Amino acid sequence: MAISWILAADSAYAKILRADNRVGPLEPIEELEHPESRMKNSELNSDQPGRAFDSAGQGRHAMENEVDAKKEESIRFAKHLAEKLRQAAIDKAFDKLYILAAPAFLGELRDCMAGSVKSLVAGEIAKDVVKQTPEEIRKKLPDFL
Repeated sequence: MAISWILAADSAYAKILRADNRVGPLEPIEELEHPESRMKNSELNSDQPGRAFDSAGQGRHAMENEVDAKKEESIRFAKHLAEKLRQAAIDKAFDKLYILAAPAFLGELRDCMAGSVKSLVAGEIAKDVVKQTPEEIRKKLPDFL
């Protein structure tokens, strides 16, 4: 019988659940938190951006980071989850993976996932359900899980 894992996630919190059969309840496996993703950019940056002179003329302007600190933390959490899933796939902990994630975070997860994990993804739902109970999450999944 195929073991299905369900990942419900947003940029700061994730739940990994397990489904052993098509109609049974979802069993929690692990919950992960990344509180830095909930912090304000001003709390994540240690100081003000640097200043630079214009290449022509007398002006000065503030330097900008290419990616803001909040987005950087979200990507860091996506990489952490992707690595956890990669290791579980190597260990053959699951046969199928369903992902329910906030739309922007789903894209970050896709970018970070190894090919071996992507091949096990049986379905994706771009919806933020991570704060819901396993029973509520179960209702969002396809019947053929």
